[in-house]
Amino acid sequence: MVLMSSAKFSSTLLLQKSVPFTSQSSRTAFGSPFLFNRENGSLVVCHAKKKISFMDQILDYIEGGPKLRKWYGAPDLLPKDGTATQDEEDDYPEDEVRDAVLVTDGDSEMGQMVILSLVVKKTRVKALVKDKRVALEAFGSYVESMAGDTRDNKFLKKALRGVRTVICPNEGFLSRVGSLKGVQHVILLSQLSVYSGKSGIQSMMKGNAKKLAEEDESVLMTLGIPYTIIRTGVLQNTPGGKQGFTFDKGCAASGSISKEDAAFVCVEALDCVPLTGFIFEVANGENKVSDWKECLATLMEKASQQPQ
Repeated sequence: MVLMSSAKFSSTLLLQKSVPFTSQSSRTAFGSPFLFNRENGSLVVCHAKKKISFMDQILDYIEGGPKLRKWYGAPDLLPKDGTATQDEEDDYPEDEVRDAVLVTDGDSEMGQMVILSLVVKKTRVKALVKDKRVALEAFGSYVESMAGDTRDNKFLKKALRGVRTVICPNEGFLSRVGSLKGVQHVILLSQLSVYSGKSGIQSMMKGNAKKLAEEDESVLMTLGIPYTIIRTGVLQNTPGGKQGFTFDKGCAASGSISKEDAAFVCVEALDCVPLTGFIFEVANGENKVSDWKECLATLMEKASQQPQ
């Protein structure tokens, strides 16, 4: 599998064994070597026997356990109760370093895919999850997992500590929270175009999801924080990196996109922060993208010249 990216990933990882990972989607472990390598902007993944997705291979790398974490320089796991060894302060300095990306709904399928794409880019990741212990077992200390009620201002403030960007891979988060003070960019993966194109029984089945998507987009536009809304086509359980992309108007309502590709686009949007708001559509298509920063900058320029 080949993924084109502008990110730098200089190391080559050769793993001789796999460690089974239990996630929400069923999968099997593989026993043959695989290779991660960056050459000319491409991420090449090779394996011998069973074909599994890029995301599952990264999960096997992350789930290698304490020994692999030691080999590759990652810190030890937090205690099994999910608590840190030092008490965290409630008051945070206004000038604190904000270099983390917070992924909402981090234990969902899309949330996990976004997290894994961030790990590949060596980004500091925080994630909102339902079960902190399960998240710790899954991601180890590569991800700072947090569980709590986002309607609780104290918890939300703690979750946003050190966060530069928030990525929302699913609907429902933004319509529940209040202030996102200190956050400099919010990226929302939206299925609104897909839901709006449904009719009849399908429209009724997706009615609640459509409402959440509409509320999230509406709230996001009024927060006063630079935002990027990525309206995708129907999300498909197909391997990412196999197809190109299209950004044509209407492609989200009529097209589809691999979930892995959608997660990848969310992460690439980190490097393209708009002055106010930026909305674009994307689905799998024929166009190969070798420079995402340039691609998104061009789309942003076009979007600024026409009404949203």
